[in-house]
Amino acid sequence: MIARAARHPLVWLYAWFLVIPFVMTAVQSTVSLGTEIVVFTLLAIAYNLLMGYTGLVSFGHSAFFGLGGYAAGLVQIHLVKGMVVPLLAGVAVATLAGAVIGFLLMRKRGVYFSLLTLAFTQMFFYVVYGATGVTGGENGLGGIERFPLGAGTLRVDLGDKRVYYYATAVVAAAAIWVLWRVVHSPFGRVLQGIRENEQRASFVGYDVRRYKLAAFVVSCAFAGLAGALYTFLLNFAYPESLHVTMAGEIAAMTLVGGMRSFVGPAVGAAVFVFMRDTLSSWTENWLVYFGVIFIAFVMFSPNGIVGVVQRLRGLRRGATAPAPVEALAAAPAPGAPAPVTRDDGRPLLEVDGVTKYFGGLAAVDGASFGVKRGELRSVIGPNGAGKTTLFNVVTGLLAPDGGEARFEGAVITGLPPHRVVARGVSRSFQIISVFQSLSVFENVRLAVQAKHPRRFAMLTDSTRLTDAAAEAARLLQAVGLAEHAGTLAANLSHGDQRLLEIAIALATRPKLLLLDEPLAGLSAPDRVRVAALIRALHGSVTIVLIDHDIDQVLALSDRITVLHQGRVIAEGAPAEIQKNAEVQTAYLGHLKVAAGAGAGLARAEGAPLLAVVSVDAFYGKSHVLHDVSLDVFPGEVVALLGRNGAGKTTTLAAITGVVPPRRGRITYRGRDITGGAPEAIARQGVGLVPQGRRIFPNLSVLENLTIARRGRGGWTLERVFETFPRLHQLRHASGGTLSGGELQLLAIARALMGNVELLLLDEPFEGLAPTIVETVWNVLHALKGETTLLLVEQNADLALALAGRAYVINNGSIAWSGDATTLRAQDDLRRRLLGV
Repeated sequence: MIARAARHPLVWLYAWFLVIPFVMTAVQSTVSLGTEIVVFTLLAIAYNLLMGYTGLVSFGHSAFFGLGGYAAGLVQIHLVKGMVVPLLAGVAVATLAGAVIGFLLMRKRGVYFSLLTLAFTQMFFYVVYGATGVTGGENGLGGIERFPLGAGTLRVDLGDKRVYYYATAVVAAAAIWVLWRVVHSPFGRVLQGIRENEQRASFVGYDVRRYKLAAFVVSCAFAGLAGALYTFLLNFAYPESLHVTMAGEIAAMTLVGGMRSFVGPAVGAAVFVFMRDTLSSWTENWLVYFGVIFIAFVMFSPNGIVGVVQRLRGLRRGATAPAPVEALAAAPAPGAPAPVTRDDGRPLLEVDGVTKYFGGLAAVDGASFGVKRGELRSVIGPNGAGKTTLFNVVTGLLAPDGGEARFEGAVITGLPPHRVVARGVSRSFQIISVFQSLSVFENVRLAVQAKHPRRFAMLTDSTRLTDAAAEAARLLQAVGLAEHAGTLAANLSHGDQRLLEIAIALATRPKLLLLDEPLAGLSAPDRVRVAALIRALHGSVTIVLIDHDIDQVLALSDRITVLHQGRVIAEGAPAEIQKNAEVQTAYLGHLKVAAGAGAGLARAEGAPLLAVVSVDAFYGKSHVLHDVSLDVFPGEVVALLGRNGAGKTTTLAAITGVVPPRRGRITYRGRDITGGAPEAIARQGVGLVPQGRRIFPNLSVLENLTIARRGRGGWTLERVFETFPRLHQLRHASGGTLSGGELQLLAIARALMGNVELLLLDEPFEGLAPTIVETVWNVLHALKGETTLLLVEQNADLALALAGRAYVINNGSIAWSGDATTLRAQDDLRRRLLGV
């Protein structure tokens, strides 16, 4: 026990406070400098509650430091002689200012929050600087004294510098102890979750804005305390204490010491004060040297001096404490989940005419369906069908433009995510969303805590919530992650991260669980594991599932809802959906435009223009492409087909250098371009029409085309406008005002202006009206033989009518390759490879 206490960070910090006066004497410095170290230690630790634990970067904390100092001085001069009341007044003023400013700023995030704190600091500085009659203006506020405390034998003479040092150290030690309790409380654990993943914290049920405001106010209060102590040290309050220079110094000492460690800012404060005292005696430009040190730590050790020490000791950067053994041992073995109550009355979830627009595009267009209690409902559809957007509207990430969703009869659309979760709706995300730098156990425990009555407690040790710890351990056993409880989430495999995300969603005790592509990017064994978990959950919780693994969807689902272009086009049992002609058309396309098209050009002889050989590609830990090989010969049109999420876009990203392959080789005109920079690959003659168009919205049509012009080939502005008359009419229109079809025409024209030899097209017909589809198809048909095309398209019929050869990719591997006319002619083969 004694050895454990001796290793406690606060023990080391308090021991440092005890020896500082002797260190000052040894280096022939003053005790007052030691007092400065203590004050700035408190200030930096208070600031780190925001930057290190919550992820909020304030460029204005000097305002609260200075306000605390001025308030204490003014109260002592004009109202109450003494020390205690002025000190409390300084804390109160800083707290009130933090509450008012924080309330105004918490609607903003990122750089906007930081800049607004800077603006408020400048405002306070000029108010203090200009209010000469009250604050002394540029001359500062004098006449402040350190009055004795107590009387008789208990009298403490704070006028003595050494006595004031120890008094300051006692106050600072008590304040730092409170801050320690705060960061290790349930409240503090939530702050760390917000720092790691604010959206995920909201979607497990925390009112993120409330937590950030509370953290801001607490930090401001202790900054005000530090400011008051500093004012009494100097017997003077000066306007520079509110200046942005001081704000920068606070941030610098926190970062140099180490913002991911509680005591890191204390190290930074000591280094800063010593360097200022030592270097300023040599040169007035001492901040230049400190700036060099600051830059070095930002570039090479973001966790500061403490981070360097941890690496030298072989500690894992950012590692959290292992999962409590007691919690894991005490957790009951997971049994069969309690069956959900089924009824034949009103659906648990009702989606009624939900509509969501992005610009002029209806991502969800009047979608309506109901989900019964205890059901496993799948929502499927081709690319751009609106599935994830529908989830985002239902769960509060997006506000609907029309319609509503009702859960247990109550409207939930328009509610913030934490309130939707409180109603009993939880979700996973298409892109894995967990708290990467927290342990697996802490990820789940944090989600469990969201339902705990003491989730906002600031002084309770979070480890005392044993019921939450036991529930977290039980969930980890249930999903098969108990042995990884102490592992950082970032170090899990992709499949285990998927299981962890489902455990996080389950920890909120949902009545309705929305799973967005839980099988995406998984290896075959991991798909089996995750599918088995979903099957085990079926019956204990109502599930709505989005996924592109059609085989698993058909095997798991009670009913399936099919979305296409934002509308519900079919609903029924899996067998019914497989036989539905409209569903098959949505997945496979149609032949209306391409019915009379002839076969593609024959493959050229000789070496391929583009060769992709045994390529593996990943998104983070998600293994997306598995040993993909294909080739494209000069003058060809090659179609790359596959179901949603099969790896088509990732293949184009690997070719263009956006997602460098981990293994394999890509050559273009015989040159190895594997992992090359995208701009270098583009300069070699490879053009891309990306999915979603991605034109420059603030530039005109003419400017979009001009900026892309490269080379002296046949594609000029005149030819583009001749080929695309509509773009000529719109040449002075801003890109952001164009319709979806006009954007697609502009995206193709922009790529052609590069006079490319190989043109990659990603879903060029997606979301277009029939007349625009025909226009785009005719343009691509006219390019055959002139420009080599590699075409990724969900509408297989349109693609196959253009192509001479085709590849079909499934779950990241090439499942079929051959002549396009063969695949086009064999309905059964197309249905098996591409349909439902």
